[in-house]
Amino acid sequence: QVQLLESGGGLVQSGGSLRLSCAASGRTFSRYTMGWFRRAPEKEREFVSAISWGSGTTYYADSVKGRFTISRDNDKKMVYLQMNSLKPEDTAVYYCAADHFGNTYYAEGSYDYWGQGTQVTVSS
Repeated sequence: QVQLLESGGGLVQSGGSLRLSCAASGRTFSRYTMGWFRRAPEKEREFVSAISWGSGTTYYADSVKGRFTISRDNDKKMVYLQMNSLKPEDTAVYYCAADHFGNTYYAEGSYDYWGQGTQVTVSS
C-alpha cells in the first residue's frame, strides 16, 4: 500500500514558477514509476510528466516540455515537479500517482495509487 500527499500548489502569475512535491509512504518507493497528471476545469485528467523506477528516465507531455522538470529522491520517498514559465492554461488540479514497476507512463489506468491533488492557478 502506498499513500501519496501532494503539496506546493497555489496562485501564481503568468510566467511564474511553482514547485510541486509529492510525499509517499511505503517501503518500496524506488520500485514505482511516479507520474504527475492534471485536470483542468471541465476537462478530463491528462498526463503531465513521469519518472521511471530504476533508470529514472523522464517523460513529458508536449505541452509542458521545456518548462516542467520532474525529479525524485528515493531516500526521502519524494517526487517533485518544478514548473516554470507557467501559463493560464496550466491551471488545474495536479495529481501525483504511483505505478508499481510501471512501464506505460502516460496511461492513467496503469497507475495503482493516487494522491488527492493540489490546485495550481495561473493568472493572466
